[in-house]
Amino acid sequence: MEPTKYIWMDGEFVLWEEAKVHALTHALHYGSGAFEGLRAYETPEGPALFRVQEHFERLFYSTKAIGMEIPFSVEELEEATLELVRRNELEHCYIRPLAFYGYGKMGLNPTDAPVQVMIACWPWGAYLPHEMVDLKVSSYIRIHPKSTVADAKICGHYVNSILAVRELIGTDFHEALFLDYEGNIAEGPGENFFLVKGGTVKTPPLGNVLAGITRETVMELLKGEGYTTVEAQISLEEALEADEAFFTGTAAEVTPIRSIDGKILGSGSIGPVSQMTKQLYFDTVRGKKEDFRKYISFARR
Repeated sequence: MEPTKYIWMDGEFVLWEEAKVHALTHALHYGSGAFEGLRAYETPEGPALFRVQEHFERLFYSTKAIGMEIPFSVEELEEATLELVRRNELEHCYIRPLAFYGYGKMGLNPTDAPVQVMIACWPWGAYLPHEMVDLKVSSYIRIHPKSTVADAKICGHYVNSILAVRELIGTDFHEALFLDYEGNIAEGPGENFFLVKGGTVKTPPLGNVLAGITRETVMELLKGEGYTTVEAQISLEEALEADEAFFTGTAAEVTPIRSIDGKILGSGSIGPVSQMTKQLYFDTVRGKKEDFRKYISFARR
């Protein structure tokens, strides 16, 4: 990780090395926080941040799931984010907002624990730095939707993802793939899943996956190209017979998938729909698609 100069913390811009919390912070012990991930892309008009409002609206949805009231508005957090990118003099970066229960209360019930909010940003390249990725179906399932609020981006949920990615250590696989409790495709540890078969694009329905903002964007982009994405259950067998497949996510962006459990999908090269989607997405987040510029916030200095 490449440090930057400032982190925004509880309404103040503090030096990177001084952004600290107490060892008895509630979230450190119980995972009682929620986070988001955004990217800023370099453009001639300054750093372009994509769908900032939607990311913070989802943060509020996630914190509500654990009874947390954020002491800032969406608009205040948006402006803090833009100013943070400016102060750190970054042309492109990854941005991590985090809201969490802080120090002052121990025990599982976080009521009366203070709420803290921070936003950090730093240069970060491709999350999956491969032209195409090879997936391993995890031995762990995606967390059961009746065990939690499955579509909230709660910190503790990501232990599930940690377990899945640790299974890849020492293998040739690049990323894991979760099945749900019924044995259907769910998502990656930090990505949504799409497949293409015979001109049809499919993705698992909401309910047991994160309502990805990149997922939604890609569905909108594909619609503009004449494709309707079908939201439906996808069996592993169906996925293995796909012509193409790809992951989407703010960190992963659009990442084509080469294989699942060693089974090559289609021709084994980037398919036309995957390639088109990747290019459309990168044009969109850099402000090149006029009808999507409404989603762009520029952090001009």
